[in-house]
Amino acid sequence: MSPRSASVNEELRRRSRERLLQAALELVSERGYEATTLGDIADRAGSARGLVSYYFPGKRQLVQSAVHRLMHRTLQEALEREPHTEDGRERMARAIDAILGLARDRTVLMRQHMAGLLQAEGFVRCPEQQRLAELLRETAVRHGSQDVDHDYPMLRSQLMGAVYAMVLPNVPLPLTTLRAELFERYRLDWEMGVPPDAEAPGGRCDTDLSRFFATDPPTGVPSDRSDQSK
Repeated sequence: MSPRSASVNEELRRRSRERLLQAALELVSERGYEATTLGDIADRAGSARGLVSYYFPGKRQLVQSAVHRLMHRTLQEALEREPHTEDGRERMARAIDAILGLARDRTVLMRQHMAGLLQAEGFVRCPEQQRLAELLRETAVRHGSQDVDHDYPMLRSQLMGAVYAMVLPNVPLPLTTLRAELFERYRLDWEMGVPPDAEAPGGRCDTDLSRFFATDPPTGVPSDRSDQSK
């Protein structure tokens, strides 16, 4: 049997990484961060335990990359949903509502994310974080930023502060209060985006995370089961 091509091997590696990211989100959501081990994540992903360290230095980096993926794809969905709009104010409203919605619906994950950011290493410089940053920068530009290198970090810090306030144990601030502050800062109308009393497109807190991860093999790439049998 002829050896696999470089492109097929690359696709298999990409798919393995995707499964690890998805498994990390699922398990931390179900059990919490401390109760989830790298072995648990590897088992859920159907991967060899040693493969985790090939892609990620440790559990914190893996979980932070997974949450950045969730944030990036949630924000992307919000910005691209119908009716499509190029209006910068509406896009800013959708961005704010997407991030606050994650803090409301996935409190355990977002609390762990914020705790990880306060560690000495701070942000994990990973593809997921970079894609999230690109979307937020674009949102600031569409909103009318004349100095995106100033306005993007301010937007990021405002959203991080709001998420922190929502996930703080025992004394969280309500979403409506934080949304009102952010909407006033960016001169947005309350009816823009997805107001708290409106039903979010697709419902809230969908437990199926698979749409955020491309784990299905494309045509011509063997499945894991067939790969392992060789």
